[in-house]
Amino acid sequence: MQEELNQFERNKVWELVQRPTHQNVIGTKWVFRNKMNEEDYVVRNKARLVAKGYCQEEGIDFDETFAPVARLEAIRMFLAYAGKFEMSMMGELTFFLGLQVKQLKDGTFISQTKYTRDLMKKFGMEEKSSVKIPMNTSVKMDMDADGKPVDQTRYIALIGSLLYLTASRPDITFAVGVCARFQSAPKESHMTATKRILRYLKGCQEVGLWYPKEGGFKIIGYSDSDYAGCRVDRKSTSGTCQMFGNRLVSWFSKKQNSIATSTVEAEYIAAGSYCAQVLWMRQQLRDYEIEEKEIPIMCDNTSAIAITQNPVLHSRTKHIDVRYHFIRDHVEKKDITLEYISTDKQLADIFTKPLCESRFEELKHELGLIELS
Repeated sequence: MQEELNQFERNKVWELVQRPTHQNVIGTKWVFRNKMNEEDYVVRNKARLVAKGYCQEEGIDFDETFAPVARLEAIRMFLAYAGKFEMSMMGELTFFLGLQVKQLKDGTFISQTKYTRDLMKKFGMEEKSSVKIPMNTSVKMDMDADGKPVDQTRYIALIGSLLYLTASRPDITFAVGVCARFQSAPKESHMTATKRILRYLKGCQEVGLWYPKEGGFKIIGYSDSDYAGCRVDRKSTSGTCQMFGNRLVSWFSKKQNSIATSTVEAEYIAAGSYCAQVLWMRQQLRDYEIEEKEIPIMCDNTSAIAITQNPVLHSRTKHIDVRYHFIRDHVEKKDITLEYISTDKQLADIFTKPLCESRFEELKHELGLIELS
């Protein structure tokens, strides 16, 4: 408790003032917790002095409420940027918001190894054989109307557990996203595909993201799309990722909201959706005194690039939702540039469709997914 009070004094996070007229005084209380490490061992008895927020009255003490949430992209960017971390009064950082952090001489390794092992036990996969890729390239998932239904509660629990794991495992992001589309009425075929992801994880439980100390801090984005890949509604899948130097800090795989009428439109929509993420990251970097201009987004479709550089909405593009033309405005302002990259060098390919084993392993390596020996 004394250490907590000393922390307030050292960090200078408060200031003593006169009580405002006609205002309540919110009391404080001590909260005691046991701090665990990734192996669930108690490493510290923790005391925190907190305000009794529940004593406030709406309209008197506050008008609106909000809960600050740490975005995983911001956390990964922070881990990628700093040489060394130390938690206040707890020594070197090793476990943070479910992520295991290992600080080494030449870089930082982020993983969820313990969580993956627990997942194998929870869903009875310890005795199952492993596979090399999370989704078979020959499987085309649909609603499977004639298939045998499975326990929906268990299926949703499995999907939720896997979604949490994508915080450090971009290699399963696409496969989990596809399986998550069938939570309303899961069938045996969907459960089999989802359990295949677990079988893949079983063979690479120690894999995580490697953030080397060497390398600069230039932002570069990759945007890709799989045209009409969903067999249910023929919508395309957008896949993007963002490198901070040679460190992967942001990625997503998402089915597009509207049906694209061509490959060009699908690629343009993917890049347009991604533009906002790039601009958000640029704003975050200003906190590190890094000013980025004309951030490149790499795209493997020259026609989509041409659309962003054409100031006139002609007949082939005016039907595209106006929010996706957002990217053209920022290309004109020189906030970003959309640049061509060949398909074989497109890192975002892993977030748009199932890949063969050789291509899948190649992209894993390029994205910095390794297994520490």
